[in-house]
Amino acid sequence: MQDSARRPAAVLFDRDGTLVYDVPYNSDPDRVEPVAGAREALDRLRAEGVPIGVVTNQSGVAKGLIAPEALRAVNDRVEALLGPFDVWEICPHDDGDGCDCRKPAPGLVLRAARRLGVPPDECVVIGDIGRDVEAARAAGARGVLVPTPETLLEEIAAAPEVASDLAEAIDLVLPGIQLTAEDEAGTTRAVG
Repeated sequence: MQDSARRPAAVLFDRDGTLVYDVPYNSDPDRVEPVAGAREALDRLRAEGVPIGVVTNQSGVAKGLIAPEALRAVNDRVEALLGPFDVWEICPHDDGDGCDCRKPAPGLVLRAARRLGVPPDECVVIGDIGRDVEAARAAGARGVLVPTPETLLEEIAAAPEVASDLAEAIDLVLPGIQLTAEDEAGTTRAVG
């Protein structure tokens, strides 16, 4: 597992509830709305040269509630609002399908790390529910939970690291790098 004082090789995010507000089985790009601070958090990682990706369960595809082209349109809208990601890994299966990619299984994290050419144990996964943290743990990655009102109390209690929001999560994964109010240019700097 990654040393929390070291810079991560990559940071992987859950999509719904973490980067954008969770709209169950969303197939409408116009309903995509970033959570507060998402763009700034991602831009901090980009500025530091840390690869970023999305690892997301999308069981609506298996259930016939989201057409593959609608899923692509929603993901395109996420990128239009939040900037480009280095990798997307999507599980289109449902719980009963027995795949190795649906979180909490490690498949999405392992595939994202492989595509980025980085060791899974040097990755960080940031998500809003226990499945995200469990997928990180199963892949040997570091997991950071950013709870929402839908996050279960037992998921918060079981998480190895909890952040109140995405800015705090990035503070945890980029040791010594903090965005300050004085940085009007939107850059990061080391804090001694």
